[in-house]
Amino acid sequence: MRQKTTAVLSAAALVLGMAGTAQAGTLEDVRDRGVLRCVVSTGIAGFAQPDANGVWGGFDIDFCRATAAAVLGDASKIEAVTSTGKTRFTKLNAGEGDVLWRNTTITFSRDVSVKLRFHGVNYYDGQGFMVKKDLGVSSASELDGASVCIQTGTTTELNLADYFSSNNMNYEPVPIETNDEARQNYEAGRCDVYTTDASGLASTRSALPNPDDHVVLPEIISKEPLGPATRHGDDQWSDIVTWVLNATITAEELGVTMANVDEMKGSNNPEVRRLLGVDGSQGSELGLSDDWAYQIIKQLGNYGEIFERNIGVNTPLGIARGLNALWTDGGLIYSPPFR
Repeated sequence: MRQKTTAVLSAAALVLGMAGTAQAGTLEDVRDRGVLRCVVSTGIAGFAQPDANGVWGGFDIDFCRATAAAVLGDASKIEAVTSTGKTRFTKLNAGEGDVLWRNTTITFSRDVSVKLRFHGVNYYDGQGFMVKKDLGVSSASELDGASVCIQTGTTTELNLADYFSSNNMNYEPVPIETNDEARQNYEAGRCDVYTTDASGLASTRSALPNPDDHVVLPEIISKEPLGPATRHGDDQWSDIVTWVLNATITAEELGVTMANVDEMKGSNNPEVRRLLGVDGSQGSELGLSDDWAYQIIKQLGNYGEIFERNIGVNTPLGIARGLNALWTDGGLIYSPPFR
């Protein structure tokens, strides 16, 4: 009996040890390093792009910074790990980055076969087409025989083939690796059409010398739910990234902003108090400080502030909230409750 009991206790100790090791994974690595490494694109205006001083900014970068604010208390402690459509998953799974905050579509194969864990949608998108106005095209149905710039290693490559096949049209693919390469080829006339997510088209169009000379066609040919990803096998880190996104959305739902977050700590609303760490134990349960979500909002703002600052209607991209409005405003952006 003693031998059996000892074996059971040893097995239990092994399980606890493994759990402890899992919890001491990415979070501990980031804290020891003092810097959060985010896998991002090679440069997409409004989403992730360095300025003249090499400082990265944009919608995706702000969510990277929000993660750093939650984990390290300082939104500036990030490193941008640039990647193409082909290299982004390899770099994440190889440990070169801690989290992927990049315009990446959630799909079955990426979740299951590539061994990624996705953590919600921070941008609902769809694939579209951009052409020069002088091409005289007003619909994607008129693109038979066109040459099309397309990023390899992306869902857009597959969607393009499906769309032309289903509409009995032909096209000439012009494969490219990065958004900059696509813009250069399109601008130089090496392709008639550039296709990617509609947000990427808005970004590319805004960076062209004469944006008004180009038009994004009305057709949206796919669903492209974009969201953050981490490697399989680290549940604590997965929870942290999930709730970083949810915190920004909940803050907008509750009217908590960069400007009023200090005042809102005195709110009588239990959800606000839990969000900001005044009540509850969400911080300790994640392995973070009680004010982790407060730090996100104080330093970056809520979801709406991040959206409008980087890609909203008053920016060069001029993107309306649309599907990315809160669910209470007719959109799809929605967070589970903080309780």
